[in-house]
Amino acid sequence: MPDFVKQYNLGTNHSLTTTYQYLTEIRRFFDWLRQEGISSAQDNQHILPDTLANLRRNDIMLYIDNLGHTKNKQGHLNSPTTINRSINALRSLFKFLTITADNNNGKSYFERNVMLKIESLNDTKTLNYRAHVLESHMYTGNLKFEFLKFIAHDYENKCNKQAKPGFKKNKERDMAIIALILGTGIRVSECAGVDMQDLNIKDAILDVTRKGGQKDSVPIAEWTLDYIKKYKKIRAERYMADPKQTAFFLTRWHNQTKRMTTNAIEKMVNKYSASFGHPLTPHKLRHTLASELYAVTKDQVLVAQQLGQKGTTATDLYTHVDQKKQRAALNIISNEQQNANESK
Repeated sequence: MPDFVKQYNLGTNHSLTTTYQYLTEIRRFFDWLRQEGISSAQDNQHILPDTLANLRRNDIMLYIDNLGHTKNKQGHLNSPTTINRSINALRSLFKFLTITADNNNGKSYFERNVMLKIESLNDTKTLNYRAHVLESHMYTGNLKFEFLKFIAHDYENKCNKQAKPGFKKNKERDMAIIALILGTGIRVSECAGVDMQDLNIKDAILDVTRKGGQKDSVPIAEWTLDYIKKYKKIRAERYMADPKQTAFFLTRWHNQTKRMTTNAIEKMVNKYSASFGHPLTPHKLRHTLASELYAVTKDQVLVAQQLGQKGTTATDLYTHVDQKKQRAALNIISNEQQNANESK
């Protein structure tokens, strides 16, 4: 990347996951600029700020159109969500270059921000539709306990012989991770970042480092604690952790004890859930907690606080997951109309 992108990376305070996604999108955009001849740079490292300063709205719209006709690794066209992520990455970069950056004598790189003229793509799916799809990918109710029971008692009989030693070694850890996400709603990156001192098992409180580095504390569901305690008992001995190892969730790799990564947790959840017959991601485990919490409290602010969200916009979806009230209202209308017709 060119120096101004390195300065952007240092000057922003995104989470590790967001940083990776944004830099990936910026790289894709720079590749396109060179392919289209908009930049004459031989590689992305030599793209100049002046190239970005002189871009027109039409140039950005052509890029967005190109994204819409490009297939991803799965062979599908890029979704509006993917395209909007690219737009957000460019907005973030251009905001830094035109406002935040202190490049020369207190001035920004340039003043004209073409991204102010670009709107995000509309999501044509309604909240009801999105909620319906989401509901089919959650482990609400007894399903989450059936999932954990499956890992404890049945998974070993389904995995191959080569995988059994690893499973037996990591079973307590893996179940503790899944239970903690289901019992707190934390993000997978936040789960990977949990340190020993972050867990207050006595008071059932977890200290969390949220997106952007903000510190937060959230309650832990009581049913989760047994899984955490079982893992904690075997953590040091099984993973050969010395007292200086602060990470709570550990792995052994090439005779070294390390913190379990976000990517490793995602693969682990996918492995177990696929074998269970209901494939999902750690993010869907987070959705499960949010949906159940809203169903009990009907309080979007409380749900947003538990999830570590700054507002309630993202929690609107959970108000549509349970459509029983919606169906009940429709049935009342139908019954009233039917009774009125019968009385005529």
